[in-house]
Amino acid sequence: MGVRGRKPERKRGRGIRKHNRKRWIIAISVSVVVLLVGGAGAIYLKLNANIATFDSAGLSKNRPAEADADANGNKAVNVLLIGSDTRAGDNGKLGGSASGAIGRSDTTILLHVYPDHKHAVGISIPRDSLVDIPPCLLPDGKWSLDQPSAMFNSAFSMGNTEKGNPACTQNTIEKLSGLRVDHTMVVDFEGFASMTSAVHGVEVCVPNDIYQGDMNPNLGHKGKIVLKAGMQNLQGQQALDYVRVRHGVGDNSDVGRMLRQQAFLSALISKVKGQGMDPTTLLPLANAATKSLTVDPGLGSAAKLMSFGLSLKGIDLKNIQFITAPWKYTGARIDLVHPDVDDLFAELRADRTLQGVNASGKTAAPKPSPSATVDGTGIMVSVYNGTTTGGLAGKAADMLKADNFNVMNSTNAKTRDHTVTRIEYGTGAGAKTQADTVAKLFPGAELVQLDTSGVNVVLGADYAAVAAKGGTASATPKPLPTDLSKQARSADADPCSKLSYG
Repeated sequence: MGVRGRKPERKRGRGIRKHNRKRWIIAISVSVVVLLVGGAGAIYLKLNANIATFDSAGLSKNRPAEADADANGNKAVNVLLIGSDTRAGDNGKLGGSASGAIGRSDTTILLHVYPDHKHAVGISIPRDSLVDIPPCLLPDGKWSLDQPSAMFNSAFSMGNTEKGNPACTQNTIEKLSGLRVDHTMVVDFEGFASMTSAVHGVEVCVPNDIYQGDMNPNLGHKGKIVLKAGMQNLQGQQALDYVRVRHGVGDNSDVGRMLRQQAFLSALISKVKGQGMDPTTLLPLANAATKSLTVDPGLGSAAKLMSFGLSLKGIDLKNIQFITAPWKYTGARIDLVHPDVDDLFAELRADRTLQGVNASGKTAAPKPSPSATVDGTGIMVSVYNGTTTGGLAGKAADMLKADNFNVMNSTNAKTRDHTVTRIEYGTGAGAKTQADTVAKLFPGAELVQLDTSGVNVVLGADYAAVAAKGGTASATPKPLPTDLSKQARSADADPCSKLSYG
């Protein structure tokens, strides 16, 4: 029941747009389904023809390091799920073509799969949140300039193409989180109707009666009921209405709508897992899903997608969680709350769940003794501020000097967009041992061997967050605040809970 023949209006204020744009969390749902199900080799050839890949040349050259694998080869995997609302081609029939064919991202979720393959969490990033967008590759082969405090979903639109710029969004997420994105999946809504039909609808909870006037505030009157309150099995147009509605529910916000999108995802995952992994069931679903996918080359075949999906299908619903990155209103936009969002990503980098559970698959390392000291006698160190936080190199230098390190330099780095602190050391005898000693003061730092003398410390946003709170780094991240962890939604949660703000 989309609104046709009327050009959507835009309105700044509390980070939302007035016009009723369909929320393509359904497309994101397709990605999650593909990630969480496996299938037989008989369907690979059919699915391969559906999958498109994007060029990875636009990925940043200054990326976070890959996660370390355990003794069994298991490691954390980060998958970026992007929902594009481009109206190109048949997408215009579903959403209207008034907004043009340029690819835009309305929904973005960073899915972190823990190394134990028993836990996963999806972090929703508000589309209007203000973030720093790093340089991105444009269609003319040039790279854009840094964009501080830019609207997050503008990263996907860099270059103004129909397919969008997934590499730019990936660069932005990596800079924000300090996590290396292993795979990126972009989905549109062309295959929505067939996908929802393939699973025979999704059971969701409608918090209250939804009217035509809620779907289209420009209607001027209440109109008929579009969705009735209570548990409903939704597919096709009704499912579209559920995930797009903002007005008439809670505080009428876009961020509140994200909670219902998370509830829809949870219900969809539960439905697919409940139907089993029978190829007869999966073939029509996977066929519809892959028609809507554009992925990185690392997932560019049905075999790769299914192999990855098979590695995840054992995760219990209770251990699949969703949460929105900590946020607050800033005038007409949304700002991410620091250091809360930094602490959230630090937990993920440490492979700890939102409740503080060690999900690394390894035995937790013992906490360092409070009385332990570091002796830096004879070790030459240069400190470089790899962030835009002023005075950071001086603070780190003072800390090193207090432990007898010989600080040779203390200045800014050539690039100042580092998310994770980096310790560089040379190839000479004893260089690695010296770097390990320095690393004791910078838990979580990356160690990199280069052709250099002495040890270089390039400070990242992780150290800046610690310094801002007046503390020193800790090898074991502190648990997240209880009020934040309680906001998380597990895939087996009460379907009528946490559906709106206000």
